[in-house]
Amino acid sequence: MPKLVIPRKTVYRLSLYYRALQRLKPNSIETVSSAALAKAAGVKATQLRKDLTYFGQFGTRGLGYNVNALSAKLTEVLGTTHLQPVILVGAGNLGSALLRYPGFAKEGFEVVAAFDLEATKKRERDLGVRILPMTKIGEFVKAEQIKMAILTVPAVVAQEVTNELVAAGVLAILNFAPIMLQVPDRVVVNSVDLAIELENLSYFIR
Repeated sequence: MPKLVIPRKTVYRLSLYYRALQRLKPNSIETVSSAALAKAAGVKATQLRKDLTYFGQFGTRGLGYNVNALSAKLTEVLGTTHLQPVILVGAGNLGSALLRYPGFAKEGFEVVAAFDLEATKKRERDLGVRILPMTKIGEFVKAEQIKMAILTVPAVVAQEVTNELVAAGVLAILNFAPIMLQVPDRVVVNSVDLAIELENLSYFIR
């Protein structure tokens, strides 16, 4: 049978549903209706139900979704049941800020190493993560079977670094460099261009 293709926007919304469910747990809420969960995630209830049907039947008519059971299923689908190893390339100002962010582990990701032109023991102590020279990227990715990378290098070298990551086996890249990366079909890239996001907000406040 052909593999079911899940739209990328659906996968993105699964993360929104998961976070909405996590906000319910501290209040000891055991079940939630599709309307309430959809509102908390910022989508329509019909969209929520459509997204979830890709992965099976959830919820009970008239009662809603079991918060713990749906959370566990979303964790399984998103691949965050166990800590997912991630590397960061480019430990400059933005990269360093991301390395200091404490929320990755809580969401199921572990930054196991960073790569930078300035790889010193002092920086390792300051940032709390192993800092390796750029020349070690391919070797490390292959040895540790890393599949996910965060890219915070300047645009002029972003494609070159991406090529090296892909050749070593990386399949998913979170790209903060202001450039459209060219990758094979098997590789997924999510780009975050802060300037574009601010321009978008600027339009709406005019």
